Amino acid sequence: MNDASIYPLIFEPVFKDYIWGGRNLERLFDRSLPAGIVAESWEIAGHEDGTTKVKNGLFAGLPLTAVQDKLGLDLIGTNNTWANERDKFPLLVKLLDANKPLSVQVHPDDAYALSHEGNELGKTEMWVVLEATPDAALILGLQPNTSSEQFRQAINDGNLEQFLHRLPIAAGDAVCVPAGTVHAILEGAVIAEIQQNSNTTYRVYDWNRVGTDGNPRPVHIDKAIDVINFNCVEPGLAKPQLVYEGQGIRRQELCSNRYFTTERVELEDGAAYEGSCNGSSLEIWGLLQGSAKLLSTHLKRIQFVLLPAALGAYTIKAQGKCEFLRTYVSEKTAVNFAES
Repeated sequence: MNDASIYPLIFEPVFKDYIWGGRNLERLFDRSLPAGIVAESWEIAGHEDGTTKVKNGLFAGLPLTAVQDKLGLDLIGTNNTWANERDKFPLLVKLLDANKPLSVQVHPDDAYALSHEGNELGKTEMWVVLEATPDAALILGLQPNTSSEQFRQAINDGNLEQFLHRLPIAAGDAVCVPAGTVHAILEGAVIAEIQQNSNTTYRVYDWNRVGTDGNPRPVHIDKAIDVINFNCVEPGLAKPQLVYEGQGIRRQELCSNRYFTTERVELEDGAAYEGSCNGSSLEIWGLLQGSAKLLSTHLKRIQFVLLPAALGAYTIKAQGKCEFLRTYVSEKTAVNFAES
């Protein structure tokens, strides 16, 4: 393996023009966007519905999937062996501009997706709120004592909202969304999303609106009822857990599941984070505030970088006060389909 092929990877995003998007990624983050509505910016993606291309270095111009073909576990790590065996990149990172409400929806788990959606996986995800209007909120989970029969009848009657749990949000909030959780991001929020590499969504209710073709967008009621966790009642925001504090560095765990762990890492001006990718897992760092230098790579606000699992030691030096999201796959929680 040529050492020149193992370096921090930055990508050109893939944009999605779903009807609920807007222009806030341009307004807030000085992003260059295509004309029209932009709902999602896929920042790091290797999915058939969207694959990002490398922007820097030896692999510039190659899609992420091609880089994985070349590097294999040196890219994604031994904790993601299952993904390599299935020819999948393990994670997907997005920015979402909820200029209008998203549909009420739910995602299946792996077992259901694999039996109903071909080689597609389930979708467990987490969100970090980057910007929010004063009245921004989410739908997350259900009201107490909601049965599948009540839920289905309410969809038919057009009064589903009585069974949905509404949760106010503000910038900086983190939300863990396991597969099976009924949810919807409502208008007025810009969010960073880290998720399984899946695009499987079962739409339950779409606010009686129509798509760009003038027709109602499809819903997937039967599949949704199959996979909804009706015991997910009134969940709250994630409660950050302090991991480390010292030398101008503060780390908090925001969300941890069998697919990924995401931390918030804060660095004071001039502080240096010393890390190492030892072959077990890739790391994805997203700079939310400030500017920084990662090895020889300069990072700016709202930029994500993929550190290959075989990278070895690295240093992130803060240039001003910085806030990052750091995502990796822990050996303790890594997927093992043989145990599923």
